[in-house]
Amino acid sequence: MTDMSSASPTPTVVLVHGAFADASGWGPVIERLMAAGVAVHAIVNPLRGISADSAYAASVIGQIRGPVLAVGHSYGGAVITNAASIAGNVAGLVYVAAFAPDEGETLQEIEARSRDSVLPPALRQTDYPLGPGPEVLGELSIDVEQFHLAFAADLPPAQTAVMARSQRPVSVAAFGEKTGPPAWKKLPSWAVVATADKAAGADVVLSMAQRAGAQITEVDASHVPMMSHPDLVTDVILTAARAVGRLDRMTHAS
Repeated sequence: MTDMSSASPTPTVVLVHGAFADASGWGPVIERLMAAGVAVHAIVNPLRGISADSAYAASVIGQIRGPVLAVGHSYGGAVITNAASIAGNVAGLVYVAAFAPDEGETLQEIEARSRDSVLPPALRQTDYPLGPGPEVLGELSIDVEQFHLAFAADLPPAQTAVMARSQRPVSVAAFGEKTGPPAWKKLPSWAVVATADKAAGADVVLSMAQRAGAQITEVDASHVPMMSHPDLVTDVILTAARAVGRLDRMTHAS
């Protein structure tokens, strides 16, 4: 892994987690980025819907000085796709086993096209209140007994048992809400495609990365390659950060 601490200034890496997870899933990658001298920040994704979550992520990103490399995992990919179109300082995108939707698409429609995903039948719906009144909306979590197979089959069962019991549910609205103009049409992008991804589905993840024109790295991993293959994921992020840093310096020089 390259030490970037003495290199030219690089973008701040902003990590956005996906559904059924939290920012702690980025832990192994954060450790490696810090060791390489890269500024990094992991956002706590609200998981309430694409427009709300993208607005939140864009606000956090917009308050960071200098260029940002936005990295999204799973549903977090849809968030950075939209947030980077709002924030003015995103210089590049990295998708890690992530959705990269086009304008007008919903994640529900994308998932329906996957032959690799086993996630839909493993989902369980509960309700959460919108306020002090009786109105509620649905949210989804993964059945505890199916979490290991559907989400993280290449991690130890003891570890995924904890993950299953500490997962963060995502609003049903997040899967049915249409996405806005995608930032990948204007920004350089990279993608880590996990070929054994049974959650988002390796087939649709690969097709979205290809459509986005991303530089693709494939790895034999489950839906959480940032946990099972953190060195590879970190190397992709560092490659993207170096490339974005060069582009930013060239832009300012001209």
